[in-house]
Amino acid sequence: MAKQLMRLDKLLGNMGFGTRSEIKKAVKQGKVTIDGTVAKDSGLQVDPARHKVEFEGTPVVYKSEIYLLLNKPQGVISATEDTRDQTVIDLLKEEDKLLQPFPVGRLDKDTEGLLLLTNDGQLAHELLSPRKHVNKTYEALVRGAVNEEDRTQFASGVELDDGYMTMPAELVIHNVKEAGGDEVHSFISLTIQEGKFHQVKRMFEAVGKKVLKLRRVAMGPLLLDESLALGEYRELTVDELAALRAHRGSKQIPAKGGQLNEL
Repeated sequence: MAKQLMRLDKLLGNMGFGTRSEIKKAVKQGKVTIDGTVAKDSGLQVDPARHKVEFEGTPVVYKSEIYLLLNKPQGVISATEDTRDQTVIDLLKEEDKLLQPFPVGRLDKDTEGLLLLTNDGQLAHELLSPRKHVNKTYEALVRGAVNEEDRTQFASGVELDDGYMTMPAELVIHNVKEAGGDEVHSFISLTIQEGKFHQVKRMFEAVGKKVLKLRRVAMGPLLLDESLALGEYRELTVDELAALRAHRGSKQIPAKGGQLNEL
């Protein structure tokens, strides 16, 4: 494997150990070692994959890419910055912001659930490319009695309010029940292949129904980690990352429902 050399101060700075001037001072104070030997020069070229770098005895684990699985809460926008609203980046620890991850696609401000954040532009492009038709599965609480006619219509494609005809979508009806008065609520899962603006909400509006609550539970082979509370996140596992990289738009089975119908 070819060496990937980088300056010691850049390595430490990228991993959050201080500014370049702070790191230079720390090196002069003997706080940094390389393979057990005290470093003398903050501009020294090191190979992160081969050299063992420590800062005050703490191993410096270098990574150039980051992959985070977030359970996005309502009220937070899918952006890297905003002057008015809290963004998904604001939910991250400072050390996880260093590599400048960004959301892959977006979830509406009032939509919860699975959101991938990464700085891997190539992977993001693959997942978002219209040619890939990467499936996205949502759970929704819907006002109205969702029925077999809706399921058949969604399977053929639905014409939205702007005239756009959606690609075939897979609708699973989990339950339909009275919600008080004359109102009926339905709990469903819907797998779509696109990501048009407010698409799920607009699809149900096209058949005379209204989405009351929405969350995404799958994107391609990546599933929402139900152990994550709203606003929590974790790094992808090796297997999850491998599955994403290998994914080529294969059909996904909608996740079984069990959350939104309790709301």
